[in-house]
Amino acid sequence: MGWETHPLTPDRFDDFADIVNRNRRDNHCWCLSHRLRAREIEELGGGSREQAMRRLCERDHPPGVVTYRDGMPVGWCNIGPRAEITRLANSRLIRPVDDLPVWSIVCVVVRSGHRRQGVTGHLLQGAVDYAASHGAPAVEAHPVDPPGRMDVTMAFVGTKSMFDAAGFTVVGSTDAVASRMPRLIMRRDLR
Repeated sequence: MGWETHPLTPDRFDDFADIVNRNRRDNHCWCLSHRLRAREIEELGGGSREQAMRRLCERDHPPGVVTYRDGMPVGWCNIGPRAEITRLANSRLIRPVDDLPVWSIVCVVVRSGHRRQGVTGHLLQGAVDYAASHGAPAVEAHPVDPPGRMDVTMAFVGTKSMFDAAGFTVVGSTDAVASRMPRLIMRRDLR
């Protein structure tokens, strides 16, 4: 199988949408809720969350990466410099562990029908490679460590085992929760 991961540039927007919002629902998250404040979404999109996300794709650091298997878009990772992810940069629940200008993974989505097929490993490696190519000293994520299967509605935060397999290690804890489980701070050092 051929795997590729690319930044979410405007020409790849429909591939991203096929993964996260196949039916193009207007009120869908569009992977903005945990990235930007409501006011920023409104300013960028003029009332359209889709348009706000399209505008983010035009920036120097697009808002993430799309992974393809044999040319089909199968995974999405919302990643960028923590300082550019307003909701995270200002979070009182997920505070930085140090002053390192890390890149942060906000969410991970595998396209329906492609789960449990190894997509996540390729997706996370592609996200780390993207961050490294832009000089990121480290990449962080804030997953949970569920005792069993994860509640699908909160699965976007990822699991400890998923990030363990991708070479991340636990470097701290947060005051945030997902599905009533504490979220960890996991880091992969790129220095």
